[in-house]
Amino acid sequence: MSETPMHEAGDVREAWGRVTAWLERHDPGVFAALGGPGSQAAISRAELRMGLELPREMRQWLLANDIDAGRQPDVPSCLVTLGCDVVIPGGHLLLGLTDIQRVYLSQMALEEMQPSSDPDYPFWRREWVPIAAERDGLYGTFLDTVTGAIGTWAEACGPEEGEYASLFAFFQDAADRLEGVSSGDWRGPGRPARSRELDPRPEDEPIRLWARTHGYLVNDRGRIPAAIREAYEVSRR
Repeated sequence: MSETPMHEAGDVREAWGRVTAWLERHDPGVFAALGGPGSQAAISRAELRMGLELPREMRQWLLANDIDAGRQPDVPSCLVTLGCDVVIPGGHLLLGLTDIQRVYLSQMALEEMQPSSDPDYPFWRREWVPIAAERDGLYGTFLDTVTGAIGTWAEACGPEEGEYASLFAFFQDAADRLEGVSSGDWRGPGRPARSRELDPRPEDEPIRLWARTHGYLVNDRGRIPAAIREAYEVSRR
């Protein structure tokens, strides 16, 4: 795999350290939920499973705190099984290494089963790695492993790339806001505090009901994978 480009504008450990220092002083419960240090071995296994190399700054962040390290969900009823409710730009749950893999593989599977109509602007790219998401995985924040930039995705709206130049910039903004350095609230310009919930389309409800009855995993909202739609149509013939 090729060498990760030098794109960060600063040391992500410094920015992340500001976030954790504030949480340790002012919100010890969330600080404890960040977990302990990650491991190189776990990161390497995740890279192998996802088939890509994580940028150096993401490795540095996960080595400082891997939210999922040593934890197992009781019942994996949601795509994001653990996650930490840290107040970060975008308002999503910050992910540990286990959930990063789960969301990444789910997004890749969706893109492969139901490709975007415009191949130049896909719903999901192989080089994108989620760093935060909602429980159902329909909304979240990703890091581009090629450019190092941070973007967001939202079901049925298409992704937005380049919202932050790097993971360093993303955590630096989070720390600035926590410390009261920058003005404004946690929503960011024009963004809701929590990703908006799209109402399910009425015409999709029979498909969802059929899918659940026949053992398929399908979300309450968002797009239904093409394979499930096809199976539903076949069942009606």
